[in-house]
Amino acid sequence: MEQACNIKVPTKKLKKYEKEYQAMRESQLQQEDPMDRYKRENRRLQEASMRLEQENDDLAHELVTSKIALRNDLDQAEDKADVLNKELLLTKQRLVETEEEKRKQEEETAQLKEVFRKQLEKAEYEIKKTTAIIAEYKQICSQLSTRLEKQQAASKEELEVVKGKMMACKHCSDIFSKEGALKVAAISREDQGIELDDEKDSLKKQLREMELELAQTKLQLVEAKCKIQELEHQRGALMNEIQAAKNSWFSKTLNSIKTATGTQPLQPPQATQPPKEST
Repeated sequence: MEQACNIKVPTKKLKKYEKEYQAMRESQLQQEDPMDRYKRENRRLQEASMRLEQENDDLAHELVTSKIALRNDLDQAEDKADVLNKELLLTKQRLVETEEEKRKQEEETAQLKEVFRKQLEKAEYEIKKTTAIIAEYKQICSQLSTRLEKQQAASKEELEVVKGKMMACKHCSDIFSKEGALKVAAISREDQGIELDDEKDSLKKQLREMELELAQTKLQLVEAKCKIQELEHQRGALMNEIQAAKNSWFSKTLNSIKTATGTQPLQPPQATQPPKEST
């Protein structure tokens, strides 16, 4: 085998040997008995026919199997196509409904924005008006305080003048001390009773007028402070209403957007009350 494998034969010689073998084979077949040759040829053809029939049966069986498989695949594909068409129709219907709902929500949002804008403008106007009133009342209170201080100073000056006049008067200095207290009169009532009564009445009258004016001024000051506190309270209530309106609008808008996109709405933020100003 090694020697046979090691022999190197050129391709041209192999082809030449093949042709010689074919020619020799044909000469042998021509020299053979025709009956045997026909029998052998017939047997070969029968074997080929049987082989071809078997292959034909296999191909027919494979064709039938392929047709059945293709029919099953086609049925499945048609069923899947029907399901997909139904889903497509449902999706289109949902899309139309979603677009309609989105349009309605946009209109509602625009209306809410307009309403809240008007409310905000109204609240801002009320706040400005309230702030102006508070500033005016503060100015009035300041003027009343200044006036009260001036009146107190004037009353003290008038009291000092009255005390000076009393001390300058011989009869009054005998009756009143420098602090304004009554002295025990050494003289008789019969001589100076009328003068003392007149001066006492005059002084008491002036004192009552000054006390009445002081009381009225204090009452006006208290009323002004009460009015300022009431206005501060109204201002705080307005600020709370504005903050609640802003939070409510923000929550509704966010819920509308989340509902349109098919997600859960967020929780609205807690309203924070603004700190009240000290009065």
